[in-house]
Amino acid sequence: MTGPLTSSNDLDLAAVENALRCHVQVLTVGIGERSVDKLSGHARAARYIAKTLQSAGLRVWKEPYRYEKNTVANILAETTVEKPLRRYVVGAHYDSLTGTVGADDNASGVAVLLETARWVQALHCAPMSQVTIQFAAFALEEPPAYGTRYMGSRVRARNAKKAHERIDGMICLEMVGYTCGQPGCQSYPFPLGFMNYPSTGDFIGIVGNFSSRNLVGAMKRSFRRNPQLPVVTLTVPLNGWPIPSVRLSDHAPFWDAGYQAVMITDSAFYRNPYYHTVLDTMETLDFPFMAQVVKSLVGFLCKPSS
Repeated sequence: MTGPLTSSNDLDLAAVENALRCHVQVLTVGIGERSVDKLSGHARAARYIAKTLQSAGLRVWKEPYRYEKNTVANILAETTVEKPLRRYVVGAHYDSLTGTVGADDNASGVAVLLETARWVQALHCAPMSQVTIQFAAFALEEPPAYGTRYMGSRVRARNAKKAHERIDGMICLEMVGYTCGQPGCQSYPFPLGFMNYPSTGDFIGIVGNFSSRNLVGAMKRSFRRNPQLPVVTLTVPLNGWPIPSVRLSDHAPFWDAGYQAVMITDSAFYRNPYYHTVLDTMETLDFPFMAQVVKSLVGFLCKPSS
């Protein structure tokens, strides 16, 4: 990165792609499984995330909590803005399912989180846009923690609510690295399959509940400024309960706590046939696609406050 940087259009996408590959390789090859059954790998991932965020120039701290007989921790980092007009949380879980290295689920989300943080800092957009951004790497999301009080995002949302933290929007990065181009390779939960959604999986999805419709709309308008990344949005009623699969990540605890939240996703098992299998490896990921996700997300976070 040389010379002045002023917007997401200044991102060196080749450098972003290379960095994303490095992050995913460390997480899935260098470390490997990061499940509750391999807490040594889980701890190594936490240290890598903290070190990377700290190297970007962010203030980093842990949010520890007990899981059975062990202590795990969300890794938090935040931009420093004296009087922010907006405050966002950008989060991704760093654990993997037992027996898997979890490249798409969810090393892809963690890698995009880390590169988004790095470029937000490089662009100095937080003070210019008067936005505070908390980057949150959640300790546990996969079974058996999923749906329990031990989910890292549930801990974060609960603590934020208790402390009356201002959160204008939570952005969950859940599986953002897999694409498919054959007609029919993209499916949808009922009844969305009967609607006019794409049959190919070359887009990024933004999913929000009805209370988050303004956030969904703002992100849709911002993301569509990047023609290299098609975007599809969905707003669901009743916190997503009529379509339970749209609740399967770290945005749902924030919905339940009354915060606006969205999930950015490649749609998981509705697109990726390697979901929750040993074949979910970095060789299956589309890193140029992930780089475009970083570009669009940085563009949204760095937009001037109105």
